Amino acid sequence: MNYKIKIKGADYEVHIRKVEDTKAFLTVNNEDFEVEVEGLIVNPTRMSISNTPKSMPKSKPANPPAVKPVITKSSYEVKPPLPGIILEINVKEGEKIKKGQVLYVLEAMKMENNIESDLDGIVEKIHCTKGESVLESNVILTII
Repeated sequence: MNYKIKIKGADYEVHIRKVEDTKAFLTVNNEDFEVEVEGLIVNPTRMSISNTPKSMPKSKPANPPAVKPVITKSSYEVKPPLPGIILEINVKEGEKIKKGQVLYVLEAMKMENNIESDLDGIVEKIHCTKGESVLESNVILTII
């Protein structure tokens, strides 16, 4: 099943590849995800979600899509791989960082995602705060 959805002005193409028990296997803008869906009712001709909202249990951090820095002059802008909420910021301005170091934790699609650095550098500026909602176009931090 294919869907085109818009979240806070950003367009997403969602393809539901398959549903098994309480898991849905999705492709969102060419990135694959496995998500837990509570209240899922499946039959061969129709899939629906119950109208009763329920809170989902916290899940372990997942491996997020790779963060691709955007080069601007001699610095790198780190942007989220998908929209979400900043749960933790694990670095400080002026801190030296290493490739693979967790920069921040992003909650997206009910999953906690550790966002790692793709390079060594120094955190020049942090552009957001814990608890802030962000889009893919937002700059989270700048590395020099």
